[in-house]
Amino acid sequence: MSGGEVAGILVAVFWAILVSFLALVLVRLAQTLKATTKMVAEVSEQAVPLLADASATVRSAHTQLARVDAIAADVQEVTANASALSTTVSSAFGGPLVKVAAFGYGVRRAIGKKGEPEPERTVLLGRTLPGARRGGRRNRRSKD
Repeated sequence: MSGGEVAGILVAVFWAILVSFLALVLVRLAQTLKATTKMVAEVSEQAVPLLADASATVRSAHTQLARVDAIAADVQEVTANASALSTTVSSAFGGPLVKVAAFGYGVRRAIGKKGEPEPERTVLLGRTLPGARRGGRRNRRSKD
């Protein structure tokens, strides 16, 4: 055998090993692509019902939010009505009740002072100053 023939055999063996290696890589790549395709199909099968459920949940939440918005508007209206009613009642009954309470207080004081002597008054430079108070608030309250 000559050197050229040996070189040709070596090149042929090298090419055979290279083609075998590339064929093995292509077979592995094909298996990987098949597994990936199968996994994507499974994920798609599971994702579609999940997306449908999520869409139904979002629709339900939207409906509930619309109901809550209506309830909040009603509560706001009731609050405004209660405030207006409170203002009306306060203005209608507040003034007369204060006057009745003041009248009652004045009557009680007048009845309570009926038997007491007139307090001493001190005159300074043309002004009349009331005398010292006898007793504190507790004594006055006990008379009422």
